[in-house]
Amino acid sequence: MDTFDIDNNLAAEPQLRRQAKERMSVNEAEFHSPRTEEATKRLVHELEVHKIELEMQNEELGRSHDLLELKISERTRELTRANLQLTQEIDERKKAEKSLLVAFAEIKRLNDRLQIENIYLQQDVAREYNFGEIIGQSSALAAVFLQIEQVAPMNATVLLLGETGTGKGAVARAIHSSSVRKSRPMITVNCAALPTNLIESELFGREKGAFTGAHERQIGRFELADGGTIFLDEIGELPLELQSKLHRFIQDGELERLGSPRTIKIDVRIIAATNRDLKEEIRTGRFREDLYYRLNVFPITMPPLRQRKEDIPLLVDHFVAKFNKKIGKKIDSISKDTVNSLQGYHWPGNVRELESVIERAIITSQGSALQVLDRFDTAGRAEDLAGHDVKALALMEHDHILQALRKTGWRISGCNGAALLLGLNPSTLRARIKRLGIARP
Repeated sequence: MDTFDIDNNLAAEPQLRRQAKERMSVNEAEFHSPRTEEATKRLVHELEVHKIELEMQNEELGRSHDLLELKISERTRELTRANLQLTQEIDERKKAEKSLLVAFAEIKRLNDRLQIENIYLQQDVAREYNFGEIIGQSSALAAVFLQIEQVAPMNATVLLLGETGTGKGAVARAIHSSSVRKSRPMITVNCAALPTNLIESELFGREKGAFTGAHERQIGRFELADGGTIFLDEIGELPLELQSKLHRFIQDGELERLGSPRTIKIDVRIIAATNRDLKEEIRTGRFREDLYYRLNVFPITMPPLRQRKEDIPLLVDHFVAKFNKKIGKKIDSISKDTVNSLQGYHWPGNVRELESVIERAIITSQGSALQVLDRFDTAGRAEDLAGHDVKALALMEHDHILQALRKTGWRISGCNGAALLLGLNPSTLRARIKRLGIARP
């Protein structure tokens, strides 16, 4: 029996009861009227038949009702299961949408980071390296190569020491390119070039609204170098208040952006460089001793050019080829006297100063022979330096810087400044002027 039959039976139930009641009323009336015994029996029989019919109809109605209840229960269970499944699907859809939002946010973060990394990499490629690559065959430089081979595969912090212009940046790049982190960028930070009021946000990042003028979130250099290497050049110029924060980062490997309470775990290798005597800086209170010991895990001291003069001919050939291509000249010969003159100079600005001298010579040379017009201070010749002590060398540096300042009208920075003439960073030159006690008359 299907649902349609059940519904018809239920609908017919009131009508059947009414008909049975009417017939019983008629039969009862007939029963009380004077009848024969035969008529009475017939009436009783009919009443019993009607009673049986009613009982059968009631049973049929009961079965129909039970069947309907069963079908309703089954349908209710089906609807409940469907509703539960739909609820689960909605929950899963919400979870999927939430996961997509998180994934989109992560993709955006990685995309922003990739764009910033590309900017730094483009700047790094476009930047004129100190001397393109490490060039030389001297024993002093061979010792540096050995140290690079030893420390590059490790994750140890490296401290590069030496005078300005000796190639500390090139050594940092060599260490990074030979390490397991070479597939990640090396972010270079010149601590002397960053404004004092912005250096913390540049290094550690900031959140939007962290301070006046912070209109958007900025990823710091340490966070940008995550998984790679960060090169902190001129580390001796870092303000004291930031030295403690750097020390804490090296110790814990964690940082907090300015304006954010969230701690970020960073995996980065640190290479630091300075031309200052950090022990003297510690003694005078300008550099933290605990930070020094954190940085001085594997120190590498770059030899000055005057201690590897046998490399000067190789460097001259390299710079001549470099600036021939840059300027469009065809210098193909260098006289022995020129080489001897270059080897006889003490080069306070080291390889960077030599590079500037060769570039000027390429510009001014007529013909195919290199003509160096610079007149070098004979006081700095090797035979004169042999009997001089450290104090005499400092005096020569004093005189050399003083001569450059007088020649440029005491102008330090800019295209006509003494820093460019000496091949020094303006901040480095100012520090040396202060250290040597040079004062403008």
